[in-house]
Amino acid sequence: MNDLTEATRTGCGGGGGGGGCQCAAQAAEAAAATAPPLPRINGVALQRADEALSPPELRERAYAELLRQEAVRRGLLPAAEHTDLAPTLDEAQQECIQAMLEAEVQTPEPNLEACERTYQAQSLQFVVGQAVNLRHILFAVTPGVNVHALAQRAETALLELSRKEAAPQRFGELARELSNCPSGAQGGELGWIGPDDCAPELANELFFQTDQLGGMGLHPRLVHTRFGFHIVEVLGRRKGRQLAFDEVRERIERQLRLKSRATALRHYMLLLAGAAQIEGLDLETSSAPLLQ
Repeated sequence: MNDLTEATRTGCGGGGGGGGCQCAAQAAEAAAATAPPLPRINGVALQRADEALSPPELRERAYAELLRQEAVRRGLLPAAEHTDLAPTLDEAQQECIQAMLEAEVQTPEPNLEACERTYQAQSLQFVVGQAVNLRHILFAVTPGVNVHALAQRAETALLELSRKEAAPQRFGELARELSNCPSGAQGGELGWIGPDDCAPELANELFFQTDQLGGMGLHPRLVHTRFGFHIVEVLGRRKGRQLAFDEVRERIERQLRLKSRATALRHYMLLLAGAAQIEGLDLETSSAPLLQ
């Protein structure tokens, strides 16, 4: 993905004798008069009146138009023949804007101190071979589900499993009865999994916390992921090997470089938005000096 990609019906029940047509025309005029104004940047509309763009699509088009107008201002691209609607950028125009970004957006190189600081702060991210033998019960959040009631149901099941008198086989029974994961048929057992084998939120809880779910056993609280609520139990753990700083320095440098680049690009787009007249949409803006 390059920087440019990153940065960037009415009815009427009229009567006979032609009255319906007249009424329909009047309704159309009324609808046009009350329709919200088209989103514009410096007077250039970002979409046609009959287009329906999602907020992310509209933002992407807005950023592309900001960059096109900046390239025109700098004399890198010719002005569009028709300025009432934002044009679609062709490959040559995209390459021109990409070159402008490369020249204008400077990214500082990460130094040794920053890399060492990142290594110390994120040491758990630099472990190889770690895995847990896991079983879980998934209460899936699906469209239309009552999330509050679902969470209460999950909490009730967790409370039952947390009691001292809970039978060892009860976890498997509840998994087969309640879990929305196919593993429920096997009592919720997922086997040995590593950080790359599960949802990022679950991996964070299992591998990248200081206490790592207390090490072993039933986790005392629900784990929330994009899929829903999980009751998890760690049956076994392989700690893996901590990589030395020299083994991961290049990896850390790449991470910091990408992060710095994304920050610089965002700042650049904020400056362009801050200097533009924007109508019909909200874009973050900034009047601060570039890369202050």
